[in-house]
Amino acid sequence: MMDSIVRVVQIVAVIGTFSSCIYYLLCLWSAARFLREGEGEGGICTERLLPPISILKPLKGTDPEIYESFRSHCIQDYPEYEIIFGVSDPHDPAIESVKKLQREFPDRRIQLLVCPKILGANVKVSNLAQMLAEARNDWLIVNDSDIRVESDYLRRVTAPLVDARIGMVTCLYRGVAGATLGSHLEGLGISTDFCPSVLAAWQLEGGIRFGLGSTLAFRRTELEKIGGFASFVDYLADDYELGKRIAGLGLTVKLSDVVVETYLPSYRLREFFAHQLRWARGVRDARAGGYIGLIFTFGIMWSLWPRVERHSGPAALSRSRCFFVSRLRCLSGAAFYGTIRFSNTRG
Repeated sequence: MMDSIVRVVQIVAVIGTFSSCIYYLLCLWSAARFLREGEGEGGICTERLLPPISILKPLKGTDPEIYESFRSHCIQDYPEYEIIFGVSDPHDPAIESVKKLQREFPDRRIQLLVCPKILGANVKVSNLAQMLAEARNDWLIVNDSDIRVESDYLRRVTAPLVDARIGMVTCLYRGVAGATLGSHLEGLGISTDFCPSVLAAWQLEGGIRFGLGSTLAFRRTELEKIGGFASFVDYLADDYELGKRIAGLGLTVKLSDVVVETYLPSYRLREFFAHQLRWARGVRDARAGGYIGLIFTFGIMWSLWPRVERHSGPAALSRSRCFFVSRLRCLSGAAFYGTIRFSNTRG
């Protein structure tokens, strides 16, 4: 009886190990295709096609180097845009950085709104609904408070919106880690787990049908068609839901070749694990099938599982070695492609 159980465990472990290896190869293939297509786009709006933009940035608390991240949005090579910051707490510590920004850039239209109403469970979306009323322009960008961008960001991100068939543009991001181990693990996870999973979905589904909070660029017209921000004020994964609903209008969600940066807090290990759990809950709520499928991507777990029981033999050792070589190649490839992308965005 015990031998039969062990045999089943080993078979399941083999399936899990090979499914993980296939997933890692898919991620590398998707990354290579993403880079090839990005090199051929060259998408920057010409001066004739530069409509005014409203950038909406909901805030809660401070982030590492938050002022420099704010500042990067004020030095854009773009003729006309405004930035609207929104907080729900009139004593939010991020307010001081916004006021400093207003002093440094007095000629830039920068608004700070205190949003007193709580319209639903997601306070961020509640703030966005109230901020939208103050936005002057029909082209909108929403991005997280910790996002830092290059000076051509607005031109490159909004270029695809000239095509009426494209309803949203969104961006991948890389994490800039703080000094702690938890922060470095977070940055590693963004580069080797999160971004590859987005590219794998992009490859398998023939495009993406969701948004990422690093950048959500869209037109007011499409937002109104889906019922505005208030229509998903009770959703946890609001960025995902916004992209999903715009895609539901029959429009394309474009994954931009722009990769922005997020400056990560100096997480302690406990905080790092708590943040990972929050991410997992967001994935579970937004993509239940993908959440279940994650079990088939945990290659380290599958390759080591048979090693912990006494019946493991040379085959299990060989399988573990095979997996680790595959995983190492995947990580090396991800680092290589990430370096190229970093050079492209900086150059």
